[in-house]
Parts: sequence; C-alpha cells; structure tokens
Amino acid sequence: MKIYFAGSIRAGREDAELYAKIITLLQNHAEVVTEHIGSASLSEQGEVEKKDSFIRRRDLEWLESSDLVVAEVTRPSLGVGYELCYAEARNIPVLCLFRPGEKLLSAIIRGNDYFEVFEYSTIEDLEQFIPSRLAP
Repeated sequence: MKIYFAGSIRAGREDAELYAKIITLLQNHAEVVTEHIGSASLSEQGEVEKKDSFIRRRDLEWLESSDLVVAEVTRPSLGVGYELCYAEARNIPVLCLFRPGEKLLSAIIRGNDYFEVFEYSTIEDLEQFIPSRLAP
C-alpha cells in the first residue's frame, strides 16, 4: 500500500514534529511517498531549490500513484485542501486527522461524506487507531 501524507508546509511548520511521528506510524504499515513532509529541515519556504511547477507535477504523480491519502488537517493549508479535492476527484480514499479544540475544522471538510475524519488528542490515540484503520 502507498500512502500520500499531506500536511502544512507554507501555511506553517509548527506541526512538523507531529507530522514526522505520524509518518513513522504510517510507515509501520505502508510506504509513505511524502515522508519529507515531516522533515525538520523543511521550512515554510518549502523545497526552495525546486521550482513550484516541478513540485506540483511530482506531488500529483505521487498522489495519483497512492492508495490512500492521510492528511493532518488541524492547520489550515490551501495546498492540503487542493490535494484532498484532487484525491476525491480521482476516487482515492482520504483520511483526515484533526485535533479538536485547537481550531474549528472547515465545514467543507467535515461536511464531506467522502472524507473520513478521525479526531485525536495525542499521538497515543493515533497509535491505537492507525493499525486498525490500515489493517487489510
């Protein structure tokens, strides 16, 4: 199974350490094609050595090759929203991870029955949930 992990880059990297932990959990069960999203070296400027058009093409190719999109959606991001819509249009299942209490989740995400939204508070919640969600 290939997983496309989506998380905020240019909208803020405050959750980068959390993304890295989530990616590690996912890698115990599948290949994560976007493991760089959790890298501490990735700043809000993103991959500055690459052109935006290259990043878009590459990421959409990765997305199209994936069996599941897992997105941490607590921190609003235009790019993540685009990726979710792109996945839905191509019938790629989408799992949204959200920490309630920090922000309100957009109604366009929560109100979309195509997206599975899992609310969590701690990494331990995800350690319990992810294996059951990814089990064959």
